[in-house]
Amino acid sequence: MSRLTAVKTNGTTSELKRSLKNSRLKLTEAPRFLQVMANSPASLRAYIRADAALVRGQLTPRQREQVALAVAEINGSSYSLSAHYETGKRLGLTDHEMQLARNATAVDPKADTMLRFTQAVVLQRGEISDDDFHALRKAGFTDAQIVEIIANIALNIFSNYFNSVARTEVDFPLLQPGADAPRLELPGQRPSPPR
Repeated sequence: MSRLTAVKTNGTTSELKRSLKNSRLKLTEAPRFLQVMANSPASLRAYIRADAALVRGQLTPRQREQVALAVAEINGSSYSLSAHYETGKRLGLTDHEMQLARNATAVDPKADTMLRFTQAVVLQRGEISDDDFHALRKAGFTDAQIVEIIANIALNIFSNYFNSVARTEVDFPLLQPGADAPRLELPGQRPSPPR
């Protein structure tokens, strides 16, 4: 059960409606975590604006999702892991690529370096070694891309921690940290009878 109440977007302030309308998250009904975050319009606005800025950055959508999956797995955030698994599928990431990303690795050497860096930053709270940093350079990442990797890590840590503290109810097929695949039914639904 969620610790915070979801704010329904259809009966809320014009400021909140404007924030949701201007975000990349143009959904008829916002994901539950945004509805819960809407308890603080300032926090919602900060999240949406940071996300919108990073969408227009130099990392590809696939790279951003790989980082998000790695961070969510490390932080044990079922909500974020479930949401980013769904987004990853829409972006064409395979189940195998997403499983690798959750383990901070990839077949592609550049993505692998980015994910190992992501893991080091999260686990070591930013206190990484020179070797961790220089590996990004050797892989071809620019200063701008390195800054964006860190920014994406930070934004994902915010959403992971937010959803864990709030105990946001998962509104995607549930993917638990360490599980191979999401459950087919949404949380709270009864499983379909076997066919």
